[in-house]
Amino acid sequence: MIVIVDYGMGNLRSVQKAVERIGSAAEVSDRPDVVAGADRLIVPGVGAFGDAMAALRQRGLVEAIRDVIAKGRPFLGICLGLQFLFEESEEVAEAPVDVAALGQTPLPKGLGVLPGRVVRFSPSLAERGLKVPHMGWNRAEPAGECPLFAGMEREGVYFYFAHSYYAAPRDESVVAARTDYDEPFASAVASGNVYATQFHPEKSQAAGLMLLENFVQRT
Repeated sequence: MIVIVDYGMGNLRSVQKAVERIGSAAEVSDRPDVVAGADRLIVPGVGAFGDAMAALRQRGLVEAIRDVIAKGRPFLGICLGLQFLFEESEEVAEAPVDVAALGQTPLPKGLGVLPGRVVRFSPSLAERGLKVPHMGWNRAEPAGECPLFAGMEREGVYFYFAHSYYAAPRDESVVAARTDYDEPFASAVASGNVYATQFHPEKSQAAGLMLLENFVQRT
């Protein structure tokens, strides 16, 4: 059973429809027992990191997600679902952290599955003609042999992005793909049974469907 986690912040139906288009069924649920019993788990998400983690905790879903991961079942995080995997984020509620005050500001904690922090794109991008949020189509270039990208071009495939923050892993070995937005950032990660993308496969047409099919069939 594929379960899509509902914590009140995500384009759940779009993800469910995309999974259905590749010939699989997926249940959307906010019940910890259903989530913990998933054969494959998908955690999508939009919104602010701190608010979303609070919603997961309020629904009792944090331990259910960790349980699925600990048992070695395939996990796919999408956008905010990738960011949850890391230890903490510079994004607090709806407002970005004052970077100068990071030492005094308690940062919202993630699941801590992967070492690293979620950081904001530099405001200086505007000086180089790049907007934040990073929104629209951009190329993800696979790094290494990640099953999510099986059958795709090695020089990269275009996917749809919509985000102002990105993950900065402390362990470079977990980076499964990189994308350039003035400078490269990790646009996909993989570690054991854990996979995640900063882009939205459910909005990425044929390439996104291929990635979802790879998750279902190859992981």
